Amino acid sequence: MGKKSKSDASVESAESIDTQTETAVETNDHPRSNKTETSDRLSTDQIYDIFEAARRPVVTASTIARYLSRNQATITEQLSTLIDSGVIDNITVDDDPVVYYPTSLSEMSTRERIVVFPDRREIVVDNPTQYTRAQLTQFAHLVDTTGERQPVDQHGPQVSEEMVDQDGISITDPEKTTIVEDEDAETDADTRAPRQPQSRGYLYRVRQEDIWQAPFDDLGSLISVIRSALPRRVPGLESWIETQWKRANRFRLFTHDDGYVVLEAASESLMGNIARQKLDEEQLIAPISDTQNWVRDGAEAAIKRTLYEAGYPVIDERELETGEPLAVTLEAELRSYQQDWVNNFLDQRAGVLVGPSGSGKTVTAIGALAAIGGETLILVPSRELASQWRAELIQHTDLNNDQIGEYHGGKKTVQSVTIATYQTAGMDRHRSLFDSREWGLIIYDEVHHIPAAVYRRSADLQTKHRLGLSATPVREDDKETEIFTLVGPPIGTDWSALFEAGYVQEPYVEIQYVPWKDELSQNEWANADGRDRRRLAAENPQKITTTKKLLGMHSDASALVFVEWLDHGEALADALDAPFVSGEMPHYRRDQVFESFRDDEISVLVISRVGDEGIDLPNAELAVVASGLGGSRRQGAQRAGRTMRPTGSAQVYVLATRGTTEEEFAQRQLRHLAEKGIRVTERDVAEEDV
Repeated sequence: MGKKSKSDASVESAESIDTQTETAVETNDHPRSNKTETSDRLSTDQIYDIFEAARRPVVTASTIARYLSRNQATITEQLSTLIDSGVIDNITVDDDPVVYYPTSLSEMSTRERIVVFPDRREIVVDNPTQYTRAQLTQFAHLVDTTGERQPVDQHGPQVSEEMVDQDGISITDPEKTTIVEDEDAETDADTRAPRQPQSRGYLYRVRQEDIWQAPFDDLGSLISVIRSALPRRVPGLESWIETQWKRANRFRLFTHDDGYVVLEAASESLMGNIARQKLDEEQLIAPISDTQNWVRDGAEAAIKRTLYEAGYPVIDERELETGEPLAVTLEAELRSYQQDWVNNFLDQRAGVLVGPSGSGKTVTAIGALAAIGGETLILVPSRELASQWRAELIQHTDLNNDQIGEYHGGKKTVQSVTIATYQTAGMDRHRSLFDSREWGLIIYDEVHHIPAAVYRRSADLQTKHRLGLSATPVREDDKETEIFTLVGPPIGTDWSALFEAGYVQEPYVEIQYVPWKDELSQNEWANADGRDRRRLAAENPQKITTTKKLLGMHSDASALVFVEWLDHGEALADALDAPFVSGEMPHYRRDQVFESFRDDEISVLVISRVGDEGIDLPNAELAVVASGLGGSRRQGAQRAGRTMRPTGSAQVYVLATRGTTEEEFAQRQLRHLAEKGIRVTERDVAEEDV
C-alpha cells in the first residue's frame, strides 16, 4: 500500500474506491463481509459502507454501481427510494454529475469499525458490538480504551463519530476489516482528525501468551473465531498465530518408564539451539538422544519458566502423585460447564480455573478434589475464606468435620483435607505443612495472592496435582507468567458463554466522574502532594451525595459500598446509617454483620479491602466503588464480581473525582472486565446535581 501525501488524500475521488473494493473482494471469502452480492434493493448498510470506503461525504451513482457491480440505471432508481425514505439526499454540482450524501452522520457514527495492523498484531475497534468484544477477548488482550464520555443524564450505549488510531489511521470501514501495513501509516500530528465528542475506541493486541492460553482444543477452532471477529481474513496475522500455536506444542515433559522425568523437543534443532542453550546442568543431567534430555529432580518448574520466557510453553505430561487415598463423594450436581472444567483439569492435571464470580469455582474445585481422590491441601488468603471452604466441603461432600483441618493463626490442625492461609504457609517455621502428608492435590484459591515464599514452595510441588482459582489472574507486577508456569495454564476462560446461557448475570458497569463538592475541597486537593493528594480525591465529599443518589435509584437492592480509606468509610457509614466493615472490626463481629446482610436484616454495607475477595454475599445486587486501590485491575474485577450471580440484577458504579488521577485509575481498574467482553460505560455527573 503506497503512501499518499496529504494533498493527494484530500482530493482523492470517490471513484478510487473501485480499485480498493475489487482487491478486497478477491480476499473476501467469509460470509459476514460479502458486501458485493446482488440483492433486489440497495440497503442502508450498503450505502453507508460505500460512503465510508470512499472516505468522502459524497459519491456518484456510477461509483456505487461499480462498487456493487450493478447497472447504473438500476442504482439510480434505488437511490431515489433511499432519498424518499430520508436516508440520503442529492445535489447537482457544476463539475460533477449528481452526487449523493447521507442526511444524518449520526446514523453512521454508531456503526462498528475495525482496523488491523498485522505487523504489530494490533486491532483497533471503534464502537464494537458485544459480539465482537466477546470474540476478541478469546485471543487478544485489551491494551487501552480512548475517547470521550457521556453526560450522566444520557442513557444508552456509547456512540462515536470517527476514531483515529495512534498512527493517524482512520477507522472508516464498518463491518469490514481495514488492513493497514505499518510502513504506510501516516505519522504527522497535523493529519490526525480531531476526536469528536462521545467517541470510544478499543485497542487490542495479540500476544504470544494469548494464543498459548486461548480456550480452544485445536487451531481450526481458534482461526474460526478470529475470522468471525474480523470479517475479512488477515493472512499475515493468521500465519503468525499458527506459528505461535505450534510453538506451544514443541516441548513436553513426561515420565520415563524407569521413573525419571524427560524433556523432549519436537526436533533436534529445538533441543540443541533452544533447550540446551537456555538450560544448564542445574536443570538437565544428560542427553538421552538428540531430542531428549534427562531432567534433574525438582527442576521442572525452572525448565517450564525458562522455556516459557523463550517463547516455548511446555506441555506437562508427567505422571503426578495422587497422595494418600481419600474416599470422598461429591454430593452436588455440577453444571455442564463446571463438569467440562473438571474434565479439562483431569486431562491437564494442573491449571488455573478462570471464571467470573458466581460461576461456582469453589464447587468445581471440590468436584476436582473428589475426582482425584487424594489428600488435599487448600491455600487461601484469609481466615474467612478458610471458614467458607470448610462450610462448602461439609455441604457438598460426605466429609465430616474431623476430616477437615485448618492451619492459620487461629487453628493449627492437619487432616486429610487441610485449609491453610497463604500467610501462615509462607512462614519458614511452618514449612513442614507441605511435607506433613503425601498431598495429591494443592488448591490455590485466589491464586493471584500467592506470595513469593509460597511461589518458591510451589516450585517444589511440581509432582502434585495443582489447581488455581481466580476470576482475575492478573497481578499489577505482571507476574501472570509465574502463576501459569508454577501452577498451570488457564481453564474456562470464555465468560461470554456463561453470560449468554444465563448461568451468571452480566453486570451493568458504569464509571461516574464526580465534580468537587465545593471550591474549598478542590483547593485543598490542589495544594496537597503525593499520598494526601490521592486521599483527598478519594474522599471528595460529593461522593457521599452521589452514593446516596445511587442507593435511592436502587432502593430495593442489597448494596455494598467499597472504600479505600478508613476515614472515608466512616464518613460514608455515618451518612448512610450503615455498618462499616474494615480490618479493625473483630472477626466474630464481621461474621455477624455478613450474616445479617445475607439474611436481609441489613440492606447496605460500607466495606474496606476486606470485602474485595473471599466474602460470600450472594444477595448483593448493587456495588458502589467510592474509592479504589490506585487502579488495580484485579480489585476492580473482584468488586464488580460481588454482584455477579446466576439470578437478579447486577449493577456496579465506580466513582472517580473529575480532573484527578482517579479518572485514569478507574478506567484501568475495570480493564480486566472489558477484556472479558463486559461493556463498561462512562458518564459525567452534571454540575447542577452538586
